[in-house]
Amino acid sequence: MTKKILILLFFLGSFFMHSQNLVWRTNMTDAIAISNEQRKPMLILFTASGVPENLQNEIFKTPDFAVWSRDNVILVKLDLSDINASDGDKEQNLKLKNAFGVENLPEVCYASASIRKNKTTFSALGKMTYKPGGAQSWISESNAILHPSE
Repeated sequence: MTKKILILLFFLGSFFMHSQNLVWRTNMTDAIAISNEQRKPMLILFTASGVPENLQNEIFKTPDFAVWSRDNVILVKLDLSDINASDGDKEQNLKLKNAFGVENLPEVCYASASIRKNKTTFSALGKMTYKPGGAQSWISESNAILHPSE
């Protein structure tokens, strides 16, 4: 009986851990297509190696954020220090950083975008940096940006 319970707990734990895995897009064209298909805005994380990991550890790695993000946004991570990125991606990421007015890393921008006649138009919804207070505070502030009339 104990063996069955341990096996059940193992599978439930594995399922729970798997359900928290976030899917971060790194290709902006794909992210825009998915965002438009699912009619969800993008959460664009601008980051680089060596930046503080408070945002990742205290917000993005929580079950609350995993559930909220799955239902509300398309996650996009643009690593400005990625040495494996193509020159085109590096240039695109830097242009996006400048276009969104990102000054401090890591920083999150909420946006939607459309592509017409090979021209991409972004609509910035708002941006946030790390603030102490945990995932629920972050989610509440994010909801205020994404749904200002509610």
